[in-house]
Amino acid sequence: MEEFRRTYLRLCKEGGIDTQESVLAQLHDTRTVTGSNRLDLSGQSITVDTCSMLGRVLQNDTIFTEIILSDCMLSEEGVKQLLTGLRSNTTVKVLDLKGNNMRGTGAEALGQLLVRNKVLRRLVLEWNALGMWEEGFAIFCEGLASNTSLNQLDLRNNQINHQGAAELCIALKRNTSLQELDLRWNNIGLLGGRSFLEAMNQNRTILKLEMAGNNIPSDTLRAIEQSMNHNVDRQSTLRESRSRTHVLSKEIQLLKEEKGRQFLSLMETIDRQKDEMGRSSRNSSLRLGQLQEALNEQKSAVNSLTAKLQMSEAALALSEQRSHDLGELLTRVKMEKTDLRDRQSREIKKEHEENALREAKLLKEVNSLSEKNLQLQNKLEETERRCKTQQEQIFQLKQELANTTAELKLRLAQTEERLDMEKRRSKQALDDMDSLRQKEVDHLTRHQEESERALQDRILKLEGQRIQLEEELSRAKSSLVTERAHAEEELGKVRSQVRMEEQQHLSSLEEKLRGVRQSRDESQNHCTQQKQTIAELQARVGQQSIEMDTLRRRIEELQQELAGKEQEKVAEVTRVRVELQEQIGHLEAERATQGGLKEKIAALEREMKVLSASHREALLDKESEISSLLERLRIREGEIQRMREDEAQRASFLQNAILTYVQGSPLAQFSPKK
Repeated sequence: MEEFRRTYLRLCKEGGIDTQESVLAQLHDTRTVTGSNRLDLSGQSITVDTCSMLGRVLQNDTIFTEIILSDCMLSEEGVKQLLTGLRSNTTVKVLDLKGNNMRGTGAEALGQLLVRNKVLRRLVLEWNALGMWEEGFAIFCEGLASNTSLNQLDLRNNQINHQGAAELCIALKRNTSLQELDLRWNNIGLLGGRSFLEAMNQNRTILKLEMAGNNIPSDTLRAIEQSMNHNVDRQSTLRESRSRTHVLSKEIQLLKEEKGRQFLSLMETIDRQKDEMGRSSRNSSLRLGQLQEALNEQKSAVNSLTAKLQMSEAALALSEQRSHDLGELLTRVKMEKTDLRDRQSREIKKEHEENALREAKLLKEVNSLSEKNLQLQNKLEETERRCKTQQEQIFQLKQELANTTAELKLRLAQTEERLDMEKRRSKQALDDMDSLRQKEVDHLTRHQEESERALQDRILKLEGQRIQLEEELSRAKSSLVTERAHAEEELGKVRSQVRMEEQQHLSSLEEKLRGVRQSRDESQNHCTQQKQTIAELQARVGQQSIEMDTLRRRIEELQQELAGKEQEKVAEVTRVRVELQEQIGHLEAERATQGGLKEKIAALEREMKVLSASHREALLDKESEISSLLERLRIREGEIQRMREDEAQRASFLQNAILTYVQGSPLAQFSPKK
């Protein structure tokens, strides 16, 4: 503790930072009151500089195993520097950061701490805001997933919603060390509860999970408790199996020690008998040594000859294998050539067919374009005919106007002549006739003016129609010109594409033919080389067969010599066997005693196998029970979902009925319309 205070003061002096006497007093109190393994600074307002100094001090291993920094008003930067220092620490096992309002950067620093630190067992993060920032909480969950040392985690009152719960569940599916998790008083909700249920079905290590005050339905909480109870049962069975295996291992060790003692005693007796046998066998070994030397010399000669034979046979086998492999290669090359020819012929046929299809398509398109051109030309001819007919009508109307004007002029002349005649004939009735004449003249002039106006209106209408027809003709001509140009461009493009594709295809076929020719030349050269090697190998095989015949003759001579020497050896060996049989009788008695011990060992091993088989059967039964319970849970979940769907349908039916009732009620009928 004193060393920790000295290093803290030294670093503060080097950095020019305030030492914070309250922190030093608290350190003194921790030394005097709580012992030397716990650092309690709860309730103290710690600055960023002191956090950086504490982080630098805690980078190395210290005497502290617990660090309590609850309600210290730590800033985000201070938490980051403190946790970076704790990454490389290997002594701190408990960390309490309650009530420090940590958010995004704090969550990221905690995630990096969980990734790097392999010693931390308990982490308290109550009354913080880790769930407010999704990115930081996701990094924290990734660190939790990769951690293998943390056993207890407290996340109460951290504003964790259903998205944060989903990230946490993904981490729990990968985590294999966490046993206790406290998530009370958050905002997990129904979706978060379902994701936790899925995670608990995959997690096998969590034994305690607190989720009160999260607006989670009771049925999901019960399902989570059931999965947690399954984990507890699984852990209890594992503990029992471990205890049983530990007891059995102890018994096995005791049996092994007893067997080792018995074996040592047997080895001592065997060593004594071996010493006695060694003394008696030394004399016989001297005699056998001389015989073995002679035999070894003959065996070495025979072994050398057999080795030469084996080498020659191996060389022959290798040459045969090489010739067989070369023949197979020749057949493969021939087959590949035939396959390549077939493929090339097929590809050429396919390409011809594709070209024919493309030409047919192009011809169809050309025909369709020509038909369109014909249709447009017909339309042009029809429009020209219409224009001609309308021009003829206009000309006829102009002629009619001229005729009518001429007729009117003639009528006026006739009327004037009649008036003159009447003036001459009847001067007395001029006054009466003047009024009548004026009336007729007014009537004729009005009739003429009305006819002229009607004809002018008709002429204007015809001129407007003529202008419209001329505009339509110009538009049709321009569209025909553009369509012809577009069709000619498309034809040119299609022809250029077809030519380019044919050229590319021809170039690819030429390259393939070149490659095939090169492969054919290479295969022919390879075949000639292989024929030369086969001829050389056949010559070598003839030479080796001659050498084999000479070696066989030598072996027959040596076998005859060995037969004579073996007869001499058999006589001496019979003498040695008689002496050895007496010693074997003593050894068989000792073997009988060893056989009894082996039977005892086998009986113990059988008992061990029976116990392990019963243990395995019990584990299998429990696993089958777990699977059956999981199936029941799935069936019940399906029934619950069906009930929910039925309830939703009923609610929709009720809503529709209420709406229909409200719409059909007299109040709805007399309500004012918008």
